[in-house]
Amino acid sequence: MKLGIVGLPNVGKSTLFNAITQAGAESANYPFCTIDPNVGVVSVPDERLNKLQELYSSKKLVPTAIEFCDIAGLVRGASKGEGLGNKFLSHIREVDSIVHVVRCFEDPNVVHVDGSVDPLRDIETINLELIFSDIEILERRVQKTQKAAKADKTLASELEFLKSILATLEDNKCVRTMEFNEDEQTFVNSLNLLTSKPVIYATNVGEDDLADDGDSNKYVKIVRDYAATEDAEVVVVCAQIEAEISELDSDEEKREFLETLGLEQSGLDKLIKSSYALLGLISYLTAGPQEVRAWTVKVGTKAPQAGGKIHSDIERGFIRAETIAFDDLVEHGTMSAAKDKGLVRLEGKDYIVKDGDVILFRFNV
Repeated sequence: MKLGIVGLPNVGKSTLFNAITQAGAESANYPFCTIDPNVGVVSVPDERLNKLQELYSSKKLVPTAIEFCDIAGLVRGASKGEGLGNKFLSHIREVDSIVHVVRCFEDPNVVHVDGSVDPLRDIETINLELIFSDIEILERRVQKTQKAAKADKTLASELEFLKSILATLEDNKCVRTMEFNEDEQTFVNSLNLLTSKPVIYATNVGEDDLADDGDSNKYVKIVRDYAATEDAEVVVVCAQIEAEISELDSDEEKREFLETLGLEQSGLDKLIKSSYALLGLISYLTAGPQEVRAWTVKVGTKAPQAGGKIHSDIERGFIRAETIAFDDLVEHGTMSAAKDKGLVRLEGKDYIVKDGDVILFRFNV
């Protein structure tokens, strides 16, 4: 999974990226300090893996991972090449989902590119640039399809569909606000439009606004109201606090630090959970003496395709999946004890994998 972090200059993008990836992207109080997209891979925290490692005395623990891409600050006119414009719009096309960092804090020492804090204006500035870029792509696609439709009448419905998307964009609305059936969604995905990508709005707040999850912050409320209109996720983070957390050495220190702030989880944890929810992802687990590992699949994935994430041979030669729920395994301590209770299931090709399933695949090629 690849997430692109975007936003106006000086909203806390690179500070947040540095904190959650510890990748050391340059961060400074001026626009465009991030000239090339910085990429960092983050392990997805999963306490279930630690428990399985204890049960199996596994030599290795391998969590699943998310790739974060920090994309340089966009400004008004980016779609026309202003600032560092088009180069960075192309980077956004490569991600699965967009993390849009929005400034929701007052600080006279941190320059705002537009001179004041206004999250709705900032969101619309970014969205308009993405919309303008999509319009340019759609107009070319419509022209191409119009020419082809003269010779191939079956393209008429596709042409009308493309025009309906273009009309939405010309109304300054993102494609993700439209409703599609499954076939239409597959076609839209093939267009790779910027405004069709799912979005998480990361509201960057001051430390004092973290304890109540931004409920007392007027700017956060504005963002939440806006996000509701397009079924987007909102996560409240404090980039500065995330930076402090990233400097702590142990998980225990991080837990204690969060407790002193009255928090149950870090901004990174919230971002990851929202990403999984937004993209419809779950994790299943494999365990043994050599390693325990988490594997990420889409909700609704069947057992053979889930096994294919490990190796294509498993999908090709799938026989069955020996499956147990994580909680049942932990409760009984061993697979043999769980089997005695009838909790280990032999699932076939049509079994839909569930979050937290511990699976041993049987296959033959």
